[in-house]
Amino acid sequence: MDSNSKFSDTLLSWWFLLLQLFQTILGRFWFFNLGQGGSASSSPSIDSNSVHSYRYDVFISFRGADTRNSFVDHLYAHLTRKGIFAFKDDKRLEKGESLSPQLVQAIQNSRISIVVFSETYAESKWCLEEMATIAECCKKLNQKVFPVFYDVDPSHVRYQNGVYQNYFDLYKKKFKCDRNKVVRWTNAMNFLANSRGSHHSFHPR
Repeated sequence: MDSNSKFSDTLLSWWFLLLQLFQTILGRFWFFNLGQGGSASSSPSIDSNSVHSYRYDVFISFRGADTRNSFVDHLYAHLTRKGIFAFKDDKRLEKGESLSPQLVQAIQNSRISIVVFSETYAESKWCLEEMATIAECCKKLNQKVFPVFYDVDPSHVRYQNGVYQNYFDLYKKKFKCDRNKVVRWTNAMNFLANSRGSHHSFHPR
């Protein structure tokens, strides 16, 4: 197969996956009032008892090195064309290991989150913190989450093996004195991989 055929196959795979995502997301919006926008809450803590308002329709969690200039850019562009207000952190500065309060608020104030699991997603502690926060919002705020497995086997996410094993072996050594941090990440990955929401797998090769 020549390079042009491979490129065409990749584009077709993208379009098929994007179509699946749009159909699912748009189906969810039949149950939401998209005409009302919310304001960001003043606190980054997650309060399951408060009346929740939304600022964004979709929050996209992704590893920029893997997907920023390919799948995620296509996804964001098509969501925008459909009139869906999506949050994509293009100017993220992954400094430190804690999310900024503004980013936590963006996650909390989104109706739906899409987590794009790619080969180096787990390399970023920032991405893992995003993902864990999304999982908490799913449990406490009933936020809808759609995992996308971008050239990653869902079992690697579920059990932190395969392409993710080396990263988590390092984290277990690095955070020996703060095991709850790694447990929070692994629990979130297991929860999202086993979630009842739609799973979308894409293998670009």
